[in-house]
Amino acid sequence: MNSHLNRIWDNCLRIIRDNVSAQAFTTWFADIVPLSFDDNTKTLNIQVKSHFVCEFIEENYLELLGGTLRRVFGEGVRLTYTILADSTNGLKTKIEPQSQPVKKETAAEEAAKNGFNSMLIGKYTFDNYMEGSSNKLSRTAAESVAVLPGRTFNPLFIHGASGVGKTHLVNAIGSRIKQLHPEMRVLYISAHLFQVQYTDSILHKNFNDFMRFYQSIDILIIDDIQEIAGMPGTQNAFFHIFNHLHLNGKQLIMTSDRSPADLKGMEERLITRFKWGLCAEIERPDLELRKSILRSKVRRDGLVFPEEVITYIAENVNACVRDLEGAVASLMVNSTVYNCDVDLALARKVLGGSVESRKEPISIERIVKTVADYYNVEPVAVESKSRKREIVLVRQTSMFLAKKYLDLSTSKIGLRIGRRNHATVLHACKTVHNLLETNKQFRSELSEIEALLQKTA
Repeated sequence: MNSHLNRIWDNCLRIIRDNVSAQAFTTWFADIVPLSFDDNTKTLNIQVKSHFVCEFIEENYLELLGGTLRRVFGEGVRLTYTILADSTNGLKTKIEPQSQPVKKETAAEEAAKNGFNSMLIGKYTFDNYMEGSSNKLSRTAAESVAVLPGRTFNPLFIHGASGVGKTHLVNAIGSRIKQLHPEMRVLYISAHLFQVQYTDSILHKNFNDFMRFYQSIDILIIDDIQEIAGMPGTQNAFFHIFNHLHLNGKQLIMTSDRSPADLKGMEERLITRFKWGLCAEIERPDLELRKSILRSKVRRDGLVFPEEVITYIAENVNACVRDLEGAVASLMVNSTVYNCDVDLALARKVLGGSVESRKEPISIERIVKTVADYYNVEPVAVESKSRKREIVLVRQTSMFLAKKYLDLSTSKIGLRIGRRNHATVLHACKTVHNLLETNKQFRSELSEIEALLQKTA
């Protein structure tokens, strides 16, 4: 019986391991021992190391544990604990849990009957989301939210440039929540569609129905929230939805191509609320992550690329994840049409006109020197505390270009350009962006600077 129970419990552990961090699994679940399972009462007794472990699991992982037991043992499983009070003498204490995992299928079935559509993109999961230094914080927070929605980071605000994986990550959260909490109403929607629905509700005089629907959501995921900037009516509706959901412990998840501080045209009361939880930036993937993404993409598609081709693409296509996937698709189309193998020669032929191949890679030092030379300023002056107009312009432009071209956080950029802080870099990027929108001469100057940067040595 014990060997059979151990095998069944191993299935439970595999599910749990996939849904918590490695550290959490080792700390709270790895040492659990299944002692007995009574078929008549459907009671599983597990041994844990201490009362504290028992209480922590009940406090933080009861729903995960309950959902796992239902999947492996079936419906109606009752859980009891045995505490190893004295490991030296083998003394144990059996206790009843303070609560039992609640049955969740009824609510999920009811939602299915009502035809509720989560609108999640099913292909985006944690399993095929590659982790690296550029997205580690965001992924860790996302997994935490998926296990305990509404109880960790609420709201979760994920921002970063287009194509870095924001949509993938928030859909992975939604899919994981649906697995662990099937009774919850999860909705993924773009800010643009939200705005269209709001406008439609006003035109057709069913605004109250619109509000009631959104206030009934348990997990609201809104992609590209910056798209409602400058739309006061839509923002006002979202403000009241946000307040209602947050007050009732419902999870809000948003993505944006910029941080809350940089959201122009957004009401201050919304920006304040965006900062209530966690704001996590996804940076452009570094070289190693780009290689991992390519290997994963090739493997998922059942393809075989030589490692030298993977390296070539990763080193020369560095804008975003979508560009990496596009490079793979281009190579496969050419390989199929011309009935040839994918090798380095084909990669250079197909991608040579579009990749950012440079003899001299762009670096912060090169950016600062290029901008400083263009404006006839000594590069060393950029590191000074001088507030002279021409030096400030070089410093801010250098920060803007570093943010645009390099796989570095704003904190790292600030540290390496004049030892400034994160806020200074954000301000510099905002200032340069404003100049680009309002100053034709500066737009021309920046284009010339970028052309100089992109020239091969």
